[in-house]
Amino acid sequence: MIKNIKALINKRSTFSAPSPSGESRWLSGGVWIFLLLSQFSFAQNKQDNIGTEVVNVVKPYTPTISDAFKVKEVPVITNDENAKKENVKYSILPFPVASTFSPSKGNAEGVEKAKQARLFKNYATLGLGNYGALNAELYVTDNLNNNEYVSGMFRHQSSQGGLKDVTLDNGFYDTSIDLVYGTNEKEMAWNINAGYQNQIYNWYGLPASFGNTLTLPQSMALVNSINPQQSYNSISLGGDIAFEEGILNNANLKFNHFSDAYSSSENRFLLTPNFKFDVMDEAIKTKVIVDYVGGSFKSDYLGTNIASLKYGYTNLGIVPSFEMIKEDWTLNVGAGLMYSMGTENKSNKFYVYPSVTASCKVVGDLMIFYAGAVGDLQQNSYKDFVDANPFVSPTLNIKPTNELYDVHAGLKGKLASTVSYDVKASYVYDENKALFVSNDYNEKNTNANYAFGNSLSVVYDDMKTIRFYGELKADLAKGVSVGVDGTFSSYTNKTQTEAWNLPSIQLNSTLDFAITEKWFAGVNLFYVGERKDQQQNTDIVYVVAPSPITLDSYLDLNANVRFKYNERFTAFIKANNITNNGYQKWLNYPVQGFQVLLGASCKFDF
Repeated sequence: MIKNIKALINKRSTFSAPSPSGESRWLSGGVWIFLLLSQFSFAQNKQDNIGTEVVNVVKPYTPTISDAFKVKEVPVITNDENAKKENVKYSILPFPVASTFSPSKGNAEGVEKAKQARLFKNYATLGLGNYGALNAELYVTDNLNNNEYVSGMFRHQSSQGGLKDVTLDNGFYDTSIDLVYGTNEKEMAWNINAGYQNQIYNWYGLPASFGNTLTLPQSMALVNSINPQQSYNSISLGGDIAFEEGILNNANLKFNHFSDAYSSSENRFLLTPNFKFDVMDEAIKTKVIVDYVGGSFKSDYLGTNIASLKYGYTNLGIVPSFEMIKEDWTLNVGAGLMYSMGTENKSNKFYVYPSVTASCKVVGDLMIFYAGAVGDLQQNSYKDFVDANPFVSPTLNIKPTNELYDVHAGLKGKLASTVSYDVKASYVYDENKALFVSNDYNEKNTNANYAFGNSLSVVYDDMKTIRFYGELKADLAKGVSVGVDGTFSSYTNKTQTEAWNLPSIQLNSTLDFAITEKWFAGVNLFYVGERKDQQQNTDIVYVVAPSPITLDSYLDLNANVRFKYNERFTAFIKANNITNNGYQKWLNYPVQGFQVLLGASCKFDF
């Protein structure tokens, strides 16, 4: 019975009487007595279910003024808790306590360090391959004292030739030696250098239809009379100087004398000092350019000239600029002023070029936007053309190229911590853009050795170029790196019918990886799209002028494997043009097929 009463009360009872009066106390007591008697009476019969009922006794709350008080904004402290604290002095009475605990000594945890590779100052490399190939390099350097040093480099690369279906000698030699003396001091560093290079090439690229206007004996006799060898010699002197402080930051000086086996001669002098000074708390950088080229050719292509063909240009320029950095923006603003003087044709001109670049970190180092508008007066030289194409004839027309502007914009950054990218679009406008084109020819035995359709010349044209470039590099894992890039170009010419020998597509990819701690390998694959050239036999009367000749695109696959015997010796094997594709880089000039080079390199110190 008592349990039933508790259950009834716990089921749900709510009383709200914060200030009960006398009547309410009597009423409450009556209710309790009534409920108690009812429970006693109903509890006698367990079969009857009277149910449960909730009784809420509610009395409205009527607050008075005395129930409320206002909290003061600045309470007044009436006790002495804010009194000045007394200084308490503590004292410790030490006394010995017997203990048997003996802590063990701690040992510092060692960090595993990779063995540092020993660095050597000097090295030598030697390699031998098919086609009679020989590659050799030697680099030596020595410190004379704490500041002074000397160094030297010897390089040789050659091949005996042996191209299939090529009747003329097609070997080549390239040998060079460079010497440097320099000093590094506290406030400045400088060096002087001297070098010599000898190159021997052969004009072996006779047209496929060569000799069609002659009888077979005449054609064979004419081919046998051709001496295709050309020799280039280069002597260079120069120096560099750099200062830690002062208006003059650094300066570079170069002089080069270039000549060939056909009495061609050229001198090039280039001086480029760089200055830096402050104007109204802004750093102004100024580059000064003094660029002279002058030379002569003994003969023109047809051999009709009496005097030597001379040329000469002196370009004087100044390029001031200043840099502004604000938060994620970097802005370089400047302009190039150039004055060109023709020493032979008396053509003096003044040029103004933009020199503005900007970059913005859009998403930190993950995405950087960059853009610019630049221009330049490019000094062309006989040596530069030979470096780009050794099969040119010694009868070139030399003059500078006026790059009016190169407007570009792009994005670069990182896709991940080990993956970087770079994409760029550009629009370039050049006046007097130099283009290589094959020389026309005839089959007279009085021609020069380069006048049988086996050489190229240089023509100039105003050209607009739209170019897109993309690059992706990644370190996929430890010791594995890959890179790929591509250039896509569209050309618009003013005079010439084609952008001679310029491809619209160029692709390149590389892969380098470590197989083990001693074995390494690399692969390189590049693709060059179709190019256009033109050539005709002037002995033939054409009813319709020949169309431009299309040079096929080509794919070149190369690979190398290296074995590191120890820290000094490394053996290697290189395979070039693995697909054995005898493509033509220039018209009538097929390249060597599958090539293998086996060699070794050694690092050493004196």
